[in-house]
Amino acid sequence: MANWSHILPMNAATSTPPRKFRGMFILILASLAAFPFYLIGNGFPSSFRRTANLPFHAQHSLARCSSLKISAGPPANFHDRTESDRFVHGTKATLLHNARIWTGENNGTEILHGDIFFDKGVVRGVGVVNLSALRPDVDLMIARGEINVIDVHGAWVTPGLVDPHSHLGDASSPALEGASNDDNSLKGTIQPWLRSLDGLNTHDESYPLSIAGGVTTALVLPGSANAIGGQAFTIKLRTTTERSPTSMLLEPPHDINVTHNTTDHIPWRQIKHACGENPSRVYGDTRMDTIWAFRQAYDKARQIKERQDAYCSAVLTGQWAGLGDFPEDLQWEALVDVLRGRVRVQTHCYEAVDLDDLIRLSNEFKFPIAAVHHAHEAYLVPDLLKRAYGHPPAVAIFATTARYKREAYRGSEFAARILSENGLSVVVKSDHPVLNSRYLLYEAQQVHYYGLPANLALAAVTTLPAHVLGLEHRVGYLKEGWDADLIIWDSHPLALGATPAQVFIDGIPQLVAAHVVSKPKSFQDIPKVPNFDREAEEAVTFEGLPPLLPERTSADVVIFINVNSITLSRRGDIVETYSAAGDDVVVVVRNGEISCYGAEATCSFDDLAQGERVRVVDLQGGAISPGLLSYGSPLGLQEIEAEQSTGDGRVFDPLTGQVPKLLGDDISIVRAVDALQFSSRDALLAYRSGVTMAIVAPLHYGFFGGLGTSFSTGAAHKLVDGAVIQEVTALHVSVGHFASRPSISTQIAALRTLLLASADDSVNGPYVSKTFRDVARGLIPVVVEAHSADVVATLILLKKDVEEKTGATIRMTIAGATEAHLLVKEIAEANIGVILRPSRPFPGTWEQRRVLPGPPLSQETAIALFLEHNVTVGIGIEQAWSARNMRFDVGWAALEAGGRISKLQALALASTNLEKLLGGNVESASGTSDLVATQGGDLFSFGSEVIGIISPRRGSVDLF
Repeated sequence: MANWSHILPMNAATSTPPRKFRGMFILILASLAAFPFYLIGNGFPSSFRRTANLPFHAQHSLARCSSLKISAGPPANFHDRTESDRFVHGTKATLLHNARIWTGENNGTEILHGDIFFDKGVVRGVGVVNLSALRPDVDLMIARGEINVIDVHGAWVTPGLVDPHSHLGDASSPALEGASNDDNSLKGTIQPWLRSLDGLNTHDESYPLSIAGGVTTALVLPGSANAIGGQAFTIKLRTTTERSPTSMLLEPPHDINVTHNTTDHIPWRQIKHACGENPSRVYGDTRMDTIWAFRQAYDKARQIKERQDAYCSAVLTGQWAGLGDFPEDLQWEALVDVLRGRVRVQTHCYEAVDLDDLIRLSNEFKFPIAAVHHAHEAYLVPDLLKRAYGHPPAVAIFATTARYKREAYRGSEFAARILSENGLSVVVKSDHPVLNSRYLLYEAQQVHYYGLPANLALAAVTTLPAHVLGLEHRVGYLKEGWDADLIIWDSHPLALGATPAQVFIDGIPQLVAAHVVSKPKSFQDIPKVPNFDREAEEAVTFEGLPPLLPERTSADVVIFINVNSITLSRRGDIVETYSAAGDDVVVVVRNGEISCYGAEATCSFDDLAQGERVRVVDLQGGAISPGLLSYGSPLGLQEIEAEQSTGDGRVFDPLTGQVPKLLGDDISIVRAVDALQFSSRDALLAYRSGVTMAIVAPLHYGFFGGLGTSFSTGAAHKLVDGAVIQEVTALHVSVGHFASRPSISTQIAALRTLLLASADDSVNGPYVSKTFRDVARGLIPVVVEAHSADVVATLILLKKDVEEKTGATIRMTIAGATEAHLLVKEIAEANIGVILRPSRPFPGTWEQRRVLPGPPLSQETAIALFLEHNVTVGIGIEQAWSARNMRFDVGWAALEAGGRISKLQALALASTNLEKLLGGNVESASGTSDLVATQGGDLFSFGSEVIGIISPRRGSVDLF
């Protein structure tokens, strides 16, 4: 009889099975006796029929080996379903009537006018819907309220947005220093056994915000600290009744812990890889180290796979002798599945060197790559990507986010267009919370603005990322049989500020009492965008670094024709000087100043002096507007954020460390003007986008900042006339909770001591500063970076206290101010200004958690609220690359307010208001501020392009 000692516990005295196992033992013997007949009757290979003595594991091994031949993907009959596996019982069927439907079909070009019916989490009809065929008692069901009927009145309806690169839940918000983020492990370079699911926080406050932006599906990736960071999982963002991370999963592996599968299909798995700086920075490896680690890992997986294949070859030919257990290793099973083509490889790679390494790796070990993420240099090497094993990867990119590290320095806003023209699939992503995924659609809008066709721009956030995830059979399209994830938009999805009026996930409406803003009728059409053919060509020609310095026109006179409107800054106010009611006007500029505007008969060409060189520029219905101002980022002090050698560095903070005696004393105030850097790419791109001036404070991450300065973003260097506009603007300090700072009360005490001591002329001592004396007397503003409403309340009381004791009025501005809307009346009464930074709020930290989100989650916006209470308000940015987008930030703010913010008020948010709040000499500079000429529309329009800067200060006109 066979020896079963390796399976069943034996009685040590008798070497027979214990009594409690004897029944099981008899059952197993009976099963094995019948097993050969079972094999013969079920069509197993004839070799099994010749096997006289099969091992106990034979049936299991055969099933296991058979499962290895199953390809990943949905079952063949998937679209026969009438009910989703995610259907929540009790959810009513819904009929959307009178919709403009972007289905995603025909490469994103199919647009239907009609209805959409969805039931039990599945779309059952699109376009012309025969509802009575689907539900014979439909009229009765509608009458009883069992079917929701919604007339969307011609609104655009699209599939739900799919974010192919997110850290929702794993890098959750608000971020807390005491609780580590769960998106990165620091335990090793190669860790394919880790899983993002295991760190998924269901209480991330970003979920409802992202849903409010139309995101319904997201791939939650591990971070990029590791070369192989672990396995990724796709989630639907809606809250479930179970409230668990697992219940949010979309098509997870049947058994999450092992690859063994006994069904007829295997869902796709996902894994995160990273090359380049990130794993090198964490572990001190070079690129050579990282790629060797990759090769070692894949060689290990290859060896396991080959042993499995040899084992299964023996099993399937009946060669059981000495086989033993199926060869596997839980730590490496995910990589083995990669080699079997059942895992989507999502790879963080930026530069050509990294992409080349990755492509060689894929060919060496024969595995396909689903997408290369970030990939800022991919547009320079499209042919390289086409050499990847199996098929070219998709390219998952940001629209304009770049230059924040060396790897991103050559990033181009034209990358999406260039890659697409080279036949590569382009998707855009958030990398949430790097970018707030609530505004994933904004990424699509921007790539469309810079040249990606509209159909592909929308596909980049719907159908194409669904393909990247291997989920195109159920999300990313509006088709019969697909998941009922869809968005009703308040405007065309590619129009600036497009916002959901309703979001459905699995057929369940997600927005309660959504606040819908009325948009201009023109916003229902695909935005007409400028022609950037030349710029896209130059991006490739100059390998991502085309020349950006402006060239002053040699003409003595520049005449702008077909001008639709003229808006100027006068004595600190924005004034619309002319708005064409009929014929467009002519604007004549001499020596950088407008000398005449009006009808052609008024500004006659005959007035030109003999010999004057003239340049005529057709604005094609465009506008002349005040130049915008950027504040809040290190623009002008740092070229590459992640590279300390490219910036000024941080100032000494007397509250957290010793200040060198050479500086004089502990409250020596540094000046940002002394460290200004000109001709940075972000500054020049901002200049070419209508941001003609920036105000920057010394880089500081503690209480003490220093004196800000204002400068021209288009100047070549500091010694050019007009490069430095104002040497000193305001004093900057910060009050907040950070690990490197002392307590809030300590910071407030320091500010109180410095203001009170400096206010008294008779006092001299270690706590007296001329700068703080100027602040206490109201000669210059103090700009306090603070987000918490509680800190803002304390600052209001501090200001009042100091003013009562000194008799002077302090000019105070709160920058950041995420929660300041909670104190709008008190801020107005205290005559404090506010700079919202960022302009669209996000609960990034505990001090920012009480956001006023704006439509569709709230009717009110912080900007409109402050303006209605007569608070001087401006908007700022956080990173230098986003300075170029100020004009769109301003336009978005006006749109969200639903007509409560005028065009002039909107312009002031990023020009005169901002300059006043930061200590700029706005009134004395009247008439010398730079002007921006836009072609094809005003400064806020997606249809316009900045083509020139008129500078009275420098007496010149720059044309682009």
